[in-house]
Amino acid sequence: MEMAAGGRRKTGERGWARKGLSGFGRLILTAYAALTLYPLYWLFISAFKTNEDFFRHPYALPHVWMKENMVRAWELGKMGRAMMNSGLVTVSAVILTLLLGILAGYVLSRFEFRLKKLVMGLFLIGMLIPIHSTLVPLFLMMKNIGLLDTYGALILPYTAFELPITVFLAIGFMASIPREIEEAAMIDGSGWWRIFGRIIFPLCTPIVATISILAFLRFWNDFSFALVFINSQSLKTLPLSLSLFSDGFGTDYGLTMGAMAIAVIPTIVIYLIMQERIMKGMVAGSIKG
Repeated sequence: MEMAAGGRRKTGERGWARKGLSGFGRLILTAYAALTLYPLYWLFISAFKTNEDFFRHPYALPHVWMKENMVRAWELGKMGRAMMNSGLVTVSAVILTLLLGILAGYVLSRFEFRLKKLVMGLFLIGMLIPIHSTLVPLFLMMKNIGLLDTYGALILPYTAFELPITVFLAIGFMASIPREIEEAAMIDGSGWWRIFGRIIFPLCTPIVATISILAFLRFWNDFSFALVFINSQSLKTLPLSLSLFSDGFGTDYGLTMGAMAIAVIPTIVIYLIMQERIMKGMVAGSIKG
């Protein structure tokens, strides 16, 4: 009886210990989430402040809610046109990246050919090249071929620099897809293109969502490429329009924060829509079965 009572007491102690650790872990995660979300909260409350209120009470709620900041930022920065340009460039680059990256990942994960290691090595080298070190050569190349100051001057470099990570993510994910599925489809008379289009690509939805959001964030927020390759006001993207609110003489922080709040809304919306598939895509490639 004493041994049974002692066993129950130890089991109860272990249960309390597990609950304590679980509660502590949740507390840490809650604190981390608060630290992560606070800058976003600060951005949105600052978007409704005057310059004076911004400096005197940087962390408090606005004394007077300046809703005009958003309207003026939209009009002065011509953010409607800039958002359309960013959307066109970003969506085009994401689609092109997915089309080429998923196809390349499929070939490299499923087929054996003579130059496979060389191709894999080239993609690996592409991940090691510092993006901003290529600005000058790319500028000269764009100028010589007549792509400077066009949408293509952004879409093509974005796609090229995003392809390596896209290919390796696709390869890792496709390793978790059983080959028996393709073998069964081939027995039924399906060709490789049909297998890819009707079987493999639909199964890759989680990794497609992951690649899409990662690429979207990079393309949407890029400033350096747009600054160097785009000169026309009608082609300026959203990050370039944000720079108009700051010059060498001063910064209107109310308008700047309002413009930044507008610019960040699309990324939040897209992430909230795709978050479940993104999480699946991040972990699926690590499990082979």
